[in-house]
Amino acid sequence: MTGPHVVVIGGGISGLATAALLARGGAEVTVLERNAAVGGRASRLVADGFRFDTGPSWFLMSEAFEQFFSLLGRSLDEELDLVDLDTHYRVYFEGPSPDGAGERLDVTADPERNWAAFEAISPGEGAAMRRYAADARRLYGLALDRFLYTTFRSPLRVLDATVLRSSARLPPLLLRSLHDHIARRVRDPRLRQVLGFHAVFLGSSPRRAPALFALMSHLDLGDRVRYPRGGLYAVIEAVERAAVAEGARIRTSAPVEAILTHDGLATGVRLESGEQLDADIVIGATDIHHVETQLLAPRDRTLDEAAWRRRTPGVSALLAFIQADGPLPELSHHTLFFSRDWDGNFAAIASRDIPPHPASIYISRTSATDPDAAPPGKEALVMLVPFPADEALGASEESRARVRAHAERYLAQAGAWAGVPDLPSRARIVELLTPADFANRVHAWRGSALGLEHTLAQSAMFRPRNVSRRLPNLVYAGASTVPGVGLPMCLISAELAIKRILGDTSATATPGDLRPGFLAGARGRGTLARIARGERR
Repeated sequence: MTGPHVVVIGGGISGLATAALLARGGAEVTVLERNAAVGGRASRLVADGFRFDTGPSWFLMSEAFEQFFSLLGRSLDEELDLVDLDTHYRVYFEGPSPDGAGERLDVTADPERNWAAFEAISPGEGAAMRRYAADARRLYGLALDRFLYTTFRSPLRVLDATVLRSSARLPPLLLRSLHDHIARRVRDPRLRQVLGFHAVFLGSSPRRAPALFALMSHLDLGDRVRYPRGGLYAVIEAVERAAVAEGARIRTSAPVEAILTHDGLATGVRLESGEQLDADIVIGATDIHHVETQLLAPRDRTLDEAAWRRRTPGVSALLAFIQADGPLPELSHHTLFFSRDWDGNFAAIASRDIPPHPASIYISRTSATDPDAAPPGKEALVMLVPFPADEALGASEESRARVRAHAERYLAQAGAWAGVPDLPSRARIVELLTPADFANRVHAWRGSALGLEHTLAQSAMFRPRNVSRRLPNLVYAGASTVPGVGLPMCLISAELAIKRILGDTSATATPGDLRPGFLAGARGRGTLARIARGERR
């Protein structure tokens, strides 16, 4: 007896990871990716000897990657060549003049150096930052142990003694904003920015993200910040290798036109070419809004357009890929530029306006760590500016020209603040990614660069569940379902898809090294149980 036939729509990290796990379980898996290469948002651009990651650029939360590879009997350290960054990131705060040099701060791998640096910025607050980081570590551990590896199908399973002991502290962390939580702990606006910028990783702003996400500060203040040689796309390649080794079939340039259904179950998919593939289970590992509003017939939708009007996308981004004459030691591997009008930047984005100048900017200089990222004597830079989720930005030639002009100004700002005033003359923007590109390339709702924004109403059990309410064998993985946005979260979402299929309601990570063919012996109330009872097409 063969295993279930599974079609995975989308070859990003969540689709590839889900395919690897299901193939190990004995399923016959086909991944359908609309683009010419896998990766989704986490793709790669190669041009003139330069290599750029076109999506995520921070490798954080190693535990999620270790957990995934362990399920396949693999080791993270064997799959990726990870380099520890001594300077986790560099910050330039806006100086007295927005056109002049900024104030520099290095956050390093040495916590004691960091507390001293914070104390030098704001006397008396080095200890406050230390306490904040300690609290963040405890929150991170709690989230990892009880909240990130559950589908929330049985919310009470999340509760254990540790959660109950923390119950008095949790409501304020859910009901208070990250901004207010930080403001209660730290006075200096620059240090507040150091603690609050993680909200952008969540597709949100410090005033909208719940205080619970203070846990993110553990990742750069208390944990290791690492870089995989070959770039973040090396992670995609490692997951793709694992999927193929387990027996999954991956087809690129294979856009899906519709999910086929009959009698309340998904029965397969139809490609834009007209080809049809039958399936016992369909995994929607592309943007959920696209699946619900474009791939499903109205009768099969859980979230119609009215439901989406009550939701908010995460922020988008302007990404500029830059070839520069080096060296540029003024820029670290990760460099952040924080404008004084921090709130004004976020307010503009929320109003769907292009951020004003000066803006808060991030630049990734991978050639600082990986010499293969650029030719000798050159630097590979990726500049990211948080942008509103508006698919019209960059959609026309006129709009793209305006966006490019903004990019040139942002680059000049970064050069001035970092003490490299000639950076614009030494650098060439070779390509841009705009909100329109995210909408066109990965079907991102409203051109978001990340997925659904992490607000209280769109986090944890309030996030769209990872299975359709209308079609029990249509299971979701990726950034807009549980547990959330970012490579680690999307990787975890693959494990949660397996839990949903098996009817596993546990709140902890699955024990490692899954038995090959494990689906054959599965019992429970999940999708496989329905198939076994004959509840299929």
